[in-house]
Amino acid sequence: MAEKESKYPIGDNQHAAIFFGTGDENFRYLKEISGADMSARGADIYVRGPEEQVDYTLQLIADLMEIVEREGQLNINDIGYVDKLLKKGEKPAYQAIVSGTLITTARGKAIKARTMGQKTYVQSILKDDVVFGIGPAGTGKTYLAVAMAARALRNKDVERIILVRPAVEAGEKLGFLPGDLIEKVNPYLRPLYDSLFDILGVDITQRYLDKNTIEIAPLAYMRGRTLNSAFIILDEAQNTTPQQMKMFLTRLGFGSQTVITGDITQVDLPKEEYSGLIEIQKILSGIKGISFEYLGKEDVVRHPLVQKIINAYEVYEDRQ
Repeated sequence: MAEKESKYPIGDNQHAAIFFGTGDENFRYLKEISGADMSARGADIYVRGPEEQVDYTLQLIADLMEIVEREGQLNINDIGYVDKLLKKGEKPAYQAIVSGTLITTARGKAIKARTMGQKTYVQSILKDDVVFGIGPAGTGKTYLAVAMAARALRNKDVERIILVRPAVEAGEKLGFLPGDLIEKVNPYLRPLYDSLFDILGVDITQRYLDKNTIEIAPLAYMRGRTLNSAFIILDEAQNTTPQQMKMFLTRLGFGSQTVITGDITQVDLPKEEYSGLIEIQKILSGIKGISFEYLGKEDVVRHPLVQKIINAYEVYEDRQ
């Protein structure tokens, strides 16, 4: 195949700084995945290699620059996502990658749906009263749900937020943890606190917790309650039993909506127990007002190695 060398000039220095990333981390990652020899002189990018690889890399750069120009930001997750779409022969839909700001965090960071799967998930939350977000770790299932709950509270669409988790984790028993029941279950609920602290800030979150405007509780505390005017999130729902799932879903009251998130590949229930999240897909599919959104490894927005880890597990489990 014929060799080719081309130059891609970035005319705007501010755009160039965003494109290259802090410490050139974006550019280093782009060089790693492009397959072509890349170098930079000032704001100009030089690409050399087989013609097909050079053409592909130039297209990838152009598509990434569109994100920079529209969004004013770029990270390695965006680069990996656009690369995967292009390699599948799909033209990235930037209105899906770069959607509007859902909410701005206490530190001024804009939270947005960054992949097509995430945008569809958010759209379902805006549209339906019951949404299931099912997918592997790192796809933003819980974080986006908490962001949408905080948005609904700020907009006064709901009066409170209720975050729920089953107190079941990998190989651990509550009885072996020190303290009373609240102290025992708090470690299981910590990821929900972390999301709230990041989105609302520690002080505001604590104020809402003190006023019971935000409630974080183990699933067992939901029995017998009716939850009105609330945004309710059930996290780690793969660790509910069918009976617990039914109990939770029938808590929904007037003016409320709920998002149920989980990863059906990581069920920590005892082997004799069946996951309520797996079963519910067969029971509730096709009911208007209830949607199931499935996020995949292409929606992972953590470190790029997370996608590789998920792929490796899939290959290993297929062999078993």
